[in-house]
Amino acid sequence: MIKERFDNRPFRVREAVDAGIPRHAIYRLRDQGSLLMLSRGVMQAVDSDPAMNTEFAALAARAPNATICLNSGLSYWELSDELPATIHLAVPRGAHWPKIDTPATTLHRFAAETFELERLGEETDAGEPFWIYSAARCVVDAMRLPHVVGRDLALAALARYARRPDADPLRLTAVARQLGGERGIREALELLLA
Repeated sequence: MIKERFDNRPFRVREAVDAGIPRHAIYRLRDQGSLLMLSRGVMQAVDSDPAMNTEFAALAARAPNATICLNSGLSYWELSDELPATIHLAVPRGAHWPKIDTPATTLHRFAAETFELERLGEETDAGEPFWIYSAARCVVDAMRLPHVVGRDLALAALARYARRPDADPLRLTAVARQLGGERGIREALELLLA
């Protein structure tokens, strides 16, 4: 019943209870091995088709206002070969700070006034929704926050972005202007493109 009700996607326990499924039945299915706990309060049927970025979808179900960012975003957009040990997740300053035990997550607070800038709705292979910053925003954030991402990784991501066929240096500098750090992006781009 649960599998059909939620189309194999991750679901919040609260969502299932609101749909009329008793809480004790959900936890019994988990204890029997029919449901997998992806994150605190987020479950998925064990025999669901595995999808890439399922952890992103689990986090979106747990913290719907949060956004995948920094190292995780760079990896998603193939601007880095790094496989981050934790998922980097941004929430707006002043918003609820979600308590997330699994998957391993590093939380960041981003300015509320620019939080929505370049925030995109994406889906896993199985159609599960999550929020992530655009490739341009991930590069700009990496360049703005080298103490978090690592200076070498930030510069390598910028170089990869500049070589992509869809690279848009004007958009990149416009995003940097809105977030701060336009000068650093321009200087690095001039060196890369020279």
